[in-house]
Amino acid sequence: MAVNSRAHLLQALADARVELTNLLSALGEKTYGGIPEKTTGTIKEQLEAIAPALKKLCKQKDERVNEFFNVQYQIQKISAEIAGTSDVVVNPTVDDSDMSLKKLDEFQGQLQELQKEKSDRLHKVLEFVSTVHDLCAVLGLDFMQTIIEVHPSLNDGTNVQSKSISNATLATLAKTVLSLMEEKKQRLQKLQDLASQLVDLWNLMDTSMEERSLFDHVTCNISASINEVTIPGALALDLIEQAEVEVDRLDQLKASRMKEIAFKKQSELEQIYAHAHIEIDTDAARDKILSLIDSGNVEPAELLADMDNQISNAKEEALSRNEILDKVEKWMSACEEESWLDDYNQDDNRYNASRGAHLNLKRAEKARLLVNKIPALVDSLVAKTRAWEQDRGLTFVYDGVHLLAMLDEYTLLRQDREEEKKRMRDHKKFQEQMSKEQESVFGASPNPARQPSTKKVVGPRANGVGANVNSTRRLSLQNGSKSINRDGRRGSRPAAPVNYVAIAKEDASSHISGTDPLPSTP
Repeated sequence: MAVNSRAHLLQALADARVELTNLLSALGEKTYGGIPEKTTGTIKEQLEAIAPALKKLCKQKDERVNEFFNVQYQIQKISAEIAGTSDVVVNPTVDDSDMSLKKLDEFQGQLQELQKEKSDRLHKVLEFVSTVHDLCAVLGLDFMQTIIEVHPSLNDGTNVQSKSISNATLATLAKTVLSLMEEKKQRLQKLQDLASQLVDLWNLMDTSMEERSLFDHVTCNISASINEVTIPGALALDLIEQAEVEVDRLDQLKASRMKEIAFKKQSELEQIYAHAHIEIDTDAARDKILSLIDSGNVEPAELLADMDNQISNAKEEALSRNEILDKVEKWMSACEEESWLDDYNQDDNRYNASRGAHLNLKRAEKARLLVNKIPALVDSLVAKTRAWEQDRGLTFVYDGVHLLAMLDEYTLLRQDREEEKKRMRDHKKFQEQMSKEQESVFGASPNPARQPSTKKVVGPRANGVGANVNSTRRLSLQNGSKSINRDGRRGSRPAAPVNYVAIAKEDASSHISGTDPLPSTP
C-alpha cells in the first residue's frame, strides 16, 4: 500500500514537472522564478513547492490564450469586412503550442496593418458617399435611395464603423459617382444650350430685365464648368423642362414679334442717319423688311443680325462725319446771325430808345464778329470735307446735297452779294454828293427822297423762308434750296443754305433807278 502511494506521488511529481516544462515552452519562457531550485525533501514537499508556480503559469497561459483569441478574431473580422464576408466570421483557433510574446507581437502587427487599411477604406467610402450626396442634391435625385442601392450599410443611420468597406462596395461607389458625374455633365450641357437660346431670344425680342430675372437660376450657369455647379437642384429635371417650355414659348412668340422688332431697329437706323444728315429711302427699306419676313426665306436672327450690322456701320459713319457736321452747324449759326444782322441794319429805328434796343445793339456787335469769321469757317469746312472724301473715296452728302457744291455756290453768292453791297454803297455816296451840290446851289429844301422809309433793300431769301431764320437750324434743302420732284428726284443744282440772304438783282436795279431812298448803314 505504501509502495503504491509512493509510486503515485512520484508520477504526479513527474507529470507536474512535464506540465511546467510545457507551459514554459508554450509561453516562450526559458525559466520561471517561482520554481524552487532545490529538489530536496519528500515527494509530497516537492509537489507542494512546484504547485504555486504551476498554478501561476496556468493562469498566465489562460490570459495569453485570450489575448491571442482577441487579436486573431479582430484580424479575421477585418479581413472578412475587406473581403465582403463579414456575416460569416468564425471563432479563431488558438495554437496553444506557441503563445510566446513574439508570436503575439506578430499578430498585433498584422492587426494594425488591417486596421489602417480599414481606416483608409472607410475614408474612401465616406468620400464617395459625400460625393454621391452632393451630386444627388445638384441633380435633384433621392440620395437615400441611390446610396442604399449601393449597399444598405451606407445609410446615414448606420454607425460609421459598420459601413461596408469591401472591394465590391468601393467599386460600386466609384461606378455610381462616374455615372452621376456623366449625368451631371449631360444635364449641364443641355441647360447651357437652353440658356443660350433664352438669351438669344431675349435679345431678339428686347425682353425686359424683369422677365429675364425669372430664369436667373438657368442663365447663371451658362458658362460654368461642371465643378462650379454646386447649388442644390441646379440641374434638376423639372428645372430643365421649365427652360425647355420657355424656349418653345418664345420661339412661337418670336414669329409674331419679328416685324415689330425689325421696324424698331429700322427706326433706330433711320434716326442715326437723320442725325448724320444722310438721306435713305425709308419706304423701300421697310418694304424689303416686310417681304423678307413674310417670305420666310431668311432666319429672323440673321435678319436682325444684318440690321445690327447696318446700325453699327451707320454709327461708325456718323462718327466720322461729326467734326464736319459741327462745322456745318457753326456755319449755319453764323449765317442766321448774318441774316438777322442784315435785317437789323435795314431797320431805320434801330437806334431809337425803344425797349430792348440795347440788347439788339449788343447782339449786333457779336453778330458782326461772327460774320467776319464766316469766310475762314467756310474755307476750313471745305478743307475738312475734301480730306474726308479723299480718305474714304466717297462724296460727302448733306441731306441729299453734295456739301462741297453747296459751299461753292454759297461762296459765289456771297461774292455777288458783297459786290452788290459795294455798288449800293457807291450809289448812295453819289446820291449824297448830288444832294449836297443841289443844296449849295438851290438852298436847303425838303427832299422827298429823305423821307423815312421802312422798306427793306434786301430781297427774298434764297430758300423762300423769309426772315424767320430761327424756324430751322439745319440745311433744310427740301424747301427752296433745292428742287425735289414728287417722285423724290432732286433738281440739277443744289442751292445755298436756308439762312443765306441774297439780294435780288431786279430789286437792286429798282432802287438804283427809282426814287426810293436807301437807308444808311451804321
